[in-house]
Parts: sequence; C-alpha cells; structure tokens
Amino acid sequence: MRPRVLLAVLLLIGLGLVLAQEARTPTHKARTGRGQLRRRGRKGSTRQRGADVPIRLKTLLLNDEDHTGASIFIDSYRTVQEMESSYNVLPVPDVPEISGDSPVPNDPGEPDETEVGAPQSQEELDELLRKEEEDRREEEDRLKKKDEERRRRRKEKKLEVERQRKLLEEAERQEKEEEEKRKQEEEKVREEEERLQEEVEEVTAVEKERQQMEEEQRREDERRLMQEVEQRNLLRSLEEALESNSEDTEEKEEEEEVRLRGDVFEMLPEPSVEVQVLPVPAPHEEDTMRTGPSLPTGCVISDIAVICENAKLTSIPPLSIPELKELSLEGNAITTVPVGAFNGIPNLERINLGKNKLTSAGLAPQAFKNLKRLQRLYLDGNLLEQIPTDLPPSLEELKLNENKLHGIDEGILEDLTSLVTLELEGNMLSEGTVDPSAFHSLRQLSYLRLGRNHFRTIPQGLPPALLEIYLENNLIEEISETAFNQTTNLNIVVLRNNKLDESRIAPLAWINHRNLESIDLSHNKLYQVPSFLPRSLVHLVLVGNQIERIPGYVFAHMDPGIEYLYLSFNKLDNEGIDPVSFFGAFHSMIELFLDHNQLTSVPLGISEMRSLHFLRLNDNKISNFEEESICDPLKNEDSHLVMLRLENNFIDTRKMSPTAFSCIISYSSVVLKPQKIK
Repeated sequence: MRPRVLLAVLLLIGLGLVLAQEARTPTHKARTGRGQLRRRGRKGSTRQRGADVPIRLKTLLLNDEDHTGASIFIDSYRTVQEMESSYNVLPVPDVPEISGDSPVPNDPGEPDETEVGAPQSQEELDELLRKEEEDRREEEDRLKKKDEERRRRRKEKKLEVERQRKLLEEAERQEKEEEEKRKQEEEKVREEEERLQEEVEEVTAVEKERQQMEEEQRREDERRLMQEVEQRNLLRSLEEALESNSEDTEEKEEEEEVRLRGDVFEMLPEPSVEVQVLPVPAPHEEDTMRTGPSLPTGCVISDIAVICENAKLTSIPPLSIPELKELSLEGNAITTVPVGAFNGIPNLERINLGKNKLTSAGLAPQAFKNLKRLQRLYLDGNLLEQIPTDLPPSLEELKLNENKLHGIDEGILEDLTSLVTLELEGNMLSEGTVDPSAFHSLRQLSYLRLGRNHFRTIPQGLPPALLEIYLENNLIEEISETAFNQTTNLNIVVLRNNKLDESRIAPLAWINHRNLESIDLSHNKLYQVPSFLPRSLVHLVLVGNQIERIPGYVFAHMDPGIEYLYLSFNKLDNEGIDPVSFFGAFHSMIELFLDHNQLTSVPLGISEMRSLHFLRLNDNKISNFEEESICDPLKNEDSHLVMLRLENNFIDTRKMSPTAFSCIISYSSVVLKPQKIK
C-alpha cells in the first residue's frame, strides 16, 4: 500500500511541474499583453494575498494496482499554509521566490514552493487574473466612492455653512430693515405729534391772543366808561356851580333894583353880611372818601366797577360804593373771604376772584349770601375742595375750574335755580363722587363743563335743559343707552381725549336726539366711523383715532345731512372707503378733512359733492390722480369748491391734466407742493 501512495505522490509532483512549465508561457504573454500584471509577478499575485488566496488543484482518483477496490483521493488545498501543514505532503526545502521584478532568472529545474498548487490550465489563470482585476476595480471603485462621498460631504458642509451664513446675513438685514422701519415710523409719529402739537399751540396762541384782545377791549371799554363817568360828574359839578353863581347874581341884581326904585314908606335895609360860597368838591375826592382806604397803584375805579388785577392784594379791600356793579380781584394772593366782606357793595352783579389762594376753610359759609343781584361768580384757579354753600339764587354763571374739588354733594346746588352755566373743569370729580341728584334742581342749566376730571362713564342725573356738555380729557370708556335719556335738547357733545371705541357706544345712545348737531370724538380708540349717529348731526370730529373704515350708508339717514366731517390723523386707505360710504352726504358736505391718512388715490364720490367748499387730502400716499376724481367736467357749474390741499403726496404734477381742477374757483387755492417724489 505504501509504495502505491508514494508513487501517486510522485506522479502528482511531476504533473505539477509540467503544468508549471506550461504556465510560464501565458504568464509571459500576460506580461506583455496586460501591462502591469507581469511586472507584479507571481509574488504580487499570490504572495501578496497570502493565505487568503486559494490554490485550486484537481482531485485525483488513484486506484490500487492490486485491484483491492480501494480508491485514493488527493484533495486540493485551499492555501499554501494548509498544504505545508498537511501530513500527506512531502516537505519541500525553501527556494527563492519567483518574482517578475527579480533580475536573476529562476532555474526551471529547481522546485519552487509557488509552483505547488499552481493553476493547471490557461482558463484558470485567466479566471484568476479576471478576479484579481475585478477585485482591483472594486477596490478602486470603493476608494473612488469613498472619495466622492468625502467630497460630497465636504461640499454639503460648505453649502450648509454658506446657507447658515446667508441666513445670518438675511436675518441681520431684516433686523436692520425692521429697525430702520421702526425708526422711520417713530420719526413719522414724532413728526406728526410735533405737527399736531404745533397746531394745538397755534390754536392755543390764537385763542389766547383773542382772549387778550377781548380783555384789552373790555378794559378799554371800562376805562372809557370811567372817563365818561368822570367827565359827566365833572360837567355836572360845573353846571351846578354855574347855576349857583347865576342864581346869586340874579338875587343881587334884584336887590339892587329894589333899592334903586325905593319907597317913601320903606325903611332902609340893614347892612347885609356877605357869606362866602365854598367850591364844590372834585368827584375823585368824593370817590376816595366813599371807598375808604386807598387802593394799590394800577387799580381802575369808577362808579360801577373796581378792577384790581395782579395788584398783590392779600385780602378783599373794604369798599363802600353802593352802586358798584363789578369787582375783579383776579391774580392776587387773597386767602380768605370773611362774612360781611361785601357789605359796602351790596349791588354787585359780577365778582372775579380767580387765580388767588382761596381755600374752602378760608371761605365763609355765607360770604356771598346777601348779594341779591349777583349773576356771575368766577373762582377759577384756587384751592377749593368743595363748592361754596349759601350762594345767592340770582346766580346765572358759576366757574370753579382748576380747583381741587373731590365731589358734589346732594343739595349743595339746590338753590341755584337760575344757573345757566356751570364750569367744573380741571378737578378730581368722578361718577362715584358726584351725587346722581346733584344737578336735579338746575332747571335752567344749559352749559356744563366737566373736562379734565376722572369720569369713566357719563355722569347721571344731567338736567333736561342741557344744551352743551363738555367731557374732554377724562377716562370715559363707554356710553350706555340711558346716558343721555333725559337730555333730549342736547346740541353739542364733546368727548375728545377719552378711551371710547365704537363697540362700547350703545346703538340707542343718541339715535333719537332731534337737536344734537355736533359731536367731538377725536383722540379716542375708534377703528371705524360709529354707526347709529344722530339724525340731526351736522358736525362730526373724529381726528386722531385709528379709523380704518367708513361703513357704507353710515350718513344716509341724516337730515338735512352731515356738513363738517373731520377724519385727519387716522389709518384710512382706499379699501376702507366704500363707494357708498358718503351716500347721503353728497348734497350737504361742506368741509371734508382726510389728511394724514394712507390713501393712494382720491376716494370715490368726492366729485359728486356739489356743496363741498374745503377739501384736505394732504399728507397721504396718493400717486394715482384721475382727471375726474375731483372735478366732473359735466357738472363744473354746480361746484362750490374753494380750497383744495394735496401737498406731501406722491403725485407727479407734470402728468396732471389741465382740466383736473377746472371746478375750483381759483387755482391759487390749490396747494400741490411739496410732493414726496423728485
């Protein structure tokens, strides 16, 4: 059995050597045909891969010569290590490795460990080369994909960084734009406030100038009246003196004539004693004697008026002029009014003690009670905490503005049945401190001023005769349905500078008032023109709100129709004005103010307003100006437009039609410049 095994091994080794010899020729071809393959050599193809590269050998079947039926199989070995470690492989001494890069040729006759397990055919070698080429390509593809993946990730990272940078830049840009926009809006609001403040100051200055002129005129009239009175007194005194002298002269002449005629029976007269006639005292000396102590320099005194304003008086001077009608002590430092302060001037009709330092404690309870003819009492600008008591029933006008009144108790005004005007502005009154029946007895009260107080609702118990009520600069948030139920004769309601919005105005608050013609709701929190306005309304002021919309037909029910509508300083744009917003006002509108809004074109319907005199559209965003938006060429003869303001818009005046203002009486009354475009 052993000889046979040895023989089989020898045959196998011989076959391996033959196959190795035959394989050298295709390997050489592969060196020239495949380029780098031969250059790498067998060592690069087999040794480089080490134990992982299988060497495929065919399985040989050897039968024994003794025909015993046993077969011998020589299995192929997967790796050279396995072959060398197998017990059925003969040990082979170490030989030099076969390499294509070796400069010394190998001896074909010498055994080579690389030839053990070498491919047996050209097909197997090609298959091996093909697999190696596939492995190499796969490795290259893997490395290429890995490189591409790395480049892709790097590119994505770069793109992500770029995107983050752009987002950051965009956020910074938006933040800068928002900041710039906010600054522009704040600047615009500030400019509008400054402009409004300037207008208010201008109006205040005009009003103050008018009051000063009226005051100067009044003083001039009083001075002229005093001069006339003094002149009359002087003339009367002169006439009396002349008449007295004339009578004395006539008596002397008669006596002389009698003596000249004489009578034989007449006794001679006794010698007469001459009596010296004293001169008539001057009028101003008489007035000084009647008034008592002298008054400070600058006081104006006459038979009917004493005016000592800003004369630094600390008390009411004692006067004794029964016929005096007016006493004005405004702007002094008077702190008290004692009982009997006016005993010497009981016929006073007008007292002005404004801008002094009067307190409720310093004002005697019955200080004014005996002035039966007193009609006007002015106590503005003092320190009074309550309304004086025991005022005369003859009082028609009472002013207590700018004091420290905290409330009005029941019955404190019950005797003032003739009172027509009551002014209580600039105090600390509220609906909780004013008794609901406080005004009940004021049957003649027509004018009530309660501005600059702390009212949150309309005071209750307003008198039925009331014609005008002023509640500006309060905290009023709502108007209930019953607020004006008793005051059906109201003509003017002023509620500016409060906290009203249209949702807190009851629909029936004033819809049934037949005489209410003027409502001022400026500087509140209105978002649209209120509905259910009085039918008789003529004058509506809505300046300085947040109005964005004029509802359709809101003026349609009015008769004779709205005439003065002021909507300046709001947020109106063209979408907030319906084609029928002004329906019912086309025939009646006289003044329409829409300045300082957000209009981009002239609202529809303005050209239909035939009675319009003054139109303000300045300080908007108007850029689209249609030819017939103001003037209708077919109805120019019916137009009464006198003033038109369009400055501070975006109108290109060079593109305007020559007939755009053909209905306006004078082109000089059209204000177009400046515009906000170059």
